[in-house]
Amino acid sequence: MRPEEISSIIRQQIDKYKAQIEMADVGTVIQVGDGIARVYGLEKCMAMELLEFPAPGPGEEPTLGMALNLEEDNIGCVLLGAYTHIKEGDTVKRTGRIVSVPVGDALLGRVVNPLGRPLDGKGPIATDRFRPVERIAPGVMKRKPVHQPLQTGLKAIDSMIPIGRGQRELILGDRQTGKTAIAVDAIINQKGKDCICIYVAVGQKQSTVANVVQKLTDTGSMEYTIVVSATASDPAPLLFIAPFAGAAMGEEFMHQGKHVLIVYDDLSKQAAAYRELSLLLRRPPGREAYPGDVFNLHSRLLERACKLSDAEGAGSMTALPIIETQAGDVSAYIPTNVISITDGQIYLEADLFYAGQRPAVNVGLSVSRVGGAAQIKAMRAVAGSLRLDLAQYRELAAFAQFGSDLDKATQARLTRGQRMMELLKQNQYVPMAVEDQVMSIYAAVRGYLDDLPVDQVLTFEAEFLKYMKASRPEVGQAIAGTGLLEKDTEEKLQAAIKDFKAMFVKQQS
Repeated sequence: MRPEEISSIIRQQIDKYKAQIEMADVGTVIQVGDGIARVYGLEKCMAMELLEFPAPGPGEEPTLGMALNLEEDNIGCVLLGAYTHIKEGDTVKRTGRIVSVPVGDALLGRVVNPLGRPLDGKGPIATDRFRPVERIAPGVMKRKPVHQPLQTGLKAIDSMIPIGRGQRELILGDRQTGKTAIAVDAIINQKGKDCICIYVAVGQKQSTVANVVQKLTDTGSMEYTIVVSATASDPAPLLFIAPFAGAAMGEEFMHQGKHVLIVYDDLSKQAAAYRELSLLLRRPPGREAYPGDVFNLHSRLLERACKLSDAEGAGSMTALPIIETQAGDVSAYIPTNVISITDGQIYLEADLFYAGQRPAVNVGLSVSRVGGAAQIKAMRAVAGSLRLDLAQYRELAAFAQFGSDLDKATQARLTRGQRMMELLKQNQYVPMAVEDQVMSIYAAVRGYLDDLPVDQVLTFEAEFLKYMKASRPEVGQAIAGTGLLEKDTEEKLQAAIKDFKAMFVKQQS
């Protein structure tokens, strides 16, 4: 090759040469252990920022960490994955991104982890929209009062402890008292009601989450549901951010003017995970060794559930947080915290559960601070006295145990109370339409069941509702269509109850 050719090639190379300088903000691991790394040298790091640690092996994705403690000379970082390969002296990169999750319609019907990565083997999530997991809740002027009912399909709740769209209603009780069952029933009941559901499983067994997903799939409810799963085997940081990730996914739909129901199952496990992180980061412990900001943790999460004003699109996000109590102690630290944040609570009592009263709702300790505003007028008219009647019944039942002679009025009240309690029993996964609830409760409140044996009450109800659908469908349609129990509808309902009762008594005798 001639010298001129060589020089022309060199000239071309020089002309095409572009200096590419990659700039990255890097730091060094100075200490690592128990899922916590201390990093030196990232002065500009932001709170909740994602940091990149070395990958566990060649060709694998880097391990991510989340900056929680921003101290003067180092950063306390929690690791969101395998960390046994990370050692002192490793290089850490800033990503410049706050912890965020994918959002949008692509997530519907999917099971994902708190970082939005799929766990169901159905391929990647096809969305280009992301939202930070932490976000300041909408202010007072962006909200409006709760006024639309969110039906759970459970008679005991829709009649006495109603939930409205945009409300936060706590479900609490001991383990194995049916807390998750109520939440799953509420999700199943949203079918065809234009409401997107998000089920956040925090610290549950993988088999439990699989059972819930299977039940939602079997009932066709998975089409409008997202399941965010951080199971007991996942690292504590994932359990901590799971509810926030679920809230971020829900907010995307809420700000589009849609309605969302989100279940946090359960927040006591999130609080325990946060306590673990805080103690490892050497934050000072407070009551029951929880950090001082555990109240803030739950309040900034639950305040994100609201009913937006018309100017903001009128969307809503309804939260059903679940808390597990120990031996029925409602006055423990975490239960009292969350009770004070929410707009009411549904308290499930173990004694009622074991006595066969399911759902085991304790009417005395349960309350909805939104009340009648979250009920259709027909239900309000029918169930108005139900709560008081049951409270009086429970008081009288305690005295009646002593076996003293009771006057007629007391006996009548006990008789009705027994039948009311029987009527409020409901099997799992069979939510009931609101018009059926109204007709059923009307029959009990007006005394039509008083002379029936207690063990025939549920049979009467099932047969009566079948009869109404077959012979008098216009009554249920009128209640469902207008939300009212108008005079002529009520007269038709009374006549129908009398006709059916005569047939029923004849059949049973």
